[in-house]
Amino acid sequence: MKKNVLCGALLAAFCATGAVFAAPANTLPSFTQEAEELASLPGGGWLTLDKHGLHLFNASGQEQDRIAVRAKQLDTRSDGNKVLAVFLEADTQRPLPVSVDVQAGKLVKLAPFPVPTFSVEASCLYRDAQQLDHLFLIGKDGQAEQWVMQGEQRSLVRKLALPPHAKHCRADDGAQRLLVSEANMGVWSYEADSEGMGKREVVALRKPYGQLDGGAGALAVLPGGVAVLDGKAEKLHLYSHQGSKWTAQPAQAVALNVRKGDSQLALDGNSLMLRGKNGWQARPLKWAGQAETSPAVAIIAPQAQTEPMARQGDAADDPAIWLSSNPANARILGTNKKQGLLVYDLQGKQTQLLEVGRLNNVDVRQNISLGGGKVDLAVATQRDDNSMMLFTINADGVVVEAGRFPTGLKSIYGMCLYQPASGGVEAFINDKDGTFQQYKVEMSGMSGNKFSATLLRSFKVATQPEGCVADDANARLFLGEETLGIWTTSADAAKPDALTMVLPVGAQLTADVEGMAIYRQPGGNTDSGYLIVSSQGDNSYVVLDAKAPYKVRGRFKVGFNLPAGIDGTSETDGLDVTSANLGGAYAEGMLVIQDGYKRLPDGPQNFKYVAWGDVAKALKLE
Repeated sequence: MKKNVLCGALLAAFCATGAVFAAPANTLPSFTQEAEELASLPGGGWLTLDKHGLHLFNASGQEQDRIAVRAKQLDTRSDGNKVLAVFLEADTQRPLPVSVDVQAGKLVKLAPFPVPTFSVEASCLYRDAQQLDHLFLIGKDGQAEQWVMQGEQRSLVRKLALPPHAKHCRADDGAQRLLVSEANMGVWSYEADSEGMGKREVVALRKPYGQLDGGAGALAVLPGGVAVLDGKAEKLHLYSHQGSKWTAQPAQAVALNVRKGDSQLALDGNSLMLRGKNGWQARPLKWAGQAETSPAVAIIAPQAQTEPMARQGDAADDPAIWLSSNPANARILGTNKKQGLLVYDLQGKQTQLLEVGRLNNVDVRQNISLGGGKVDLAVATQRDDNSMMLFTINADGVVVEAGRFPTGLKSIYGMCLYQPASGGVEAFINDKDGTFQQYKVEMSGMSGNKFSATLLRSFKVATQPEGCVADDANARLFLGEETLGIWTTSADAAKPDALTMVLPVGAQLTADVEGMAIYRQPGGNTDSGYLIVSSQGDNSYVVLDAKAPYKVRGRFKVGFNLPAGIDGTSETDGLDVTSANLGGAYAEGMLVIQDGYKRLPDGPQNFKYVAWGDVAKALKLE
């Protein structure tokens, strides 16, 4: 992964564990002494920011270019000899990105960000796993925003609530961590990745709660840690991060003699650079930390998204795909746990809303032989009355409620349909207590649309389940026990067998185990096919063979599609997949995924459409 230019060379400077500082201080080039902020560049050059503007110097100290501006809050990211710099225009506080061509010695202004709607006290860059550059803006009162840039595009990703009186921030790209310095309190760590609810950790606190005198000042990211000046700029503290624990290393007196909150700190190779009353000084640093990185996972851009839910909060849950004789007229059914059932077209436009109460999971089967005819049927779990709801779908994709049946369950939850080779359709319904019920759905006559449901069997898992999917061709049921893993058992009620573990929660699957679907090539044999599972705990999706020995084929995440204005997915509950050729990007099929947190910008939950061809290419599937 590409590194922050202030951190890159430090990776080669690791030493044995022990002392973390080495003195005395080094002397920096004289032209840096007037700088209020600075950053080292590949090849030994420098960017400096002072009251007159941004300056580019080469390794010999020659000024190669400048941009006249009153500015503050300089941060950089490198890509070989190309460097991205962003600073805030002092008067407007508008973030201004600049491309730094180190080899040519040129500064090129890029399209600016909009003028912020609040007073910005701190800003910093973050480069994500997609190699997209983000900018965090933090206000004195705790208002904050995350923006993303691509080419000339500047897009608001989300709004955040961060500590008040934040003067400094820095992002650790590899660890996907945002570090924020709260002047009167300490340093906090947040998840820089925008998907999911996020979490925060305490890094360091002021006395008497921690070791910092007068709160926290400037920050610099270290591999596997952070350097922090205390609020009085009298001591330099280092903190290492392992697991979920931050550990303080011995502090060193620095006595920079600056006003509280005016400290500056940066990193140049194996030296920390500190700005005091008499300019900048460099202190050689020995550091035994290891850079943190997230596991490499393929990232796939979605092709489209549905219109947002009409309800805020945790509303969208589970999708199901209905196929039309005209592929372009396929429909996506999606549950809203606060409203009912929604229907969308392939462009994501809502075509129907059935306000039938708190639906959780939904599944679809088509061309079912029932009552002497053929019917397309959707079944959903209804949490208001713990019932199983039935819907018919006509040739135009119009969904109509067709009945509901009590289950006797106390907390109905997930479900999936099974279409036996012998005909008809059956439904697996589960309860939060682990109970599964299997029903046979029948129809007394096509004209009356009179459905019935007969309980065939019940069984139970030890803890809470939700997602399940039936492999119709092989009469197998796959089910998820949220904290334990994926099980399989016979889908044939007349031939029950013991539950067999397919994939436990572990390195490849993170709890909660949620939505499931099976992808099978059109006309393919029953020995081929893939099981796709939502690994909710790490916002990823696992693809494995749908037949023993259930080999894992890979994992992927869904990221940004900035040109289309679509964010990624996170905390996915339900998903569905089809191998049908739906045209265009979906010629090899479509995967529909519930998104737990709508970004770009923030909004109610929705569903994302992913081209199966993109998944197959990323994971090198057949």
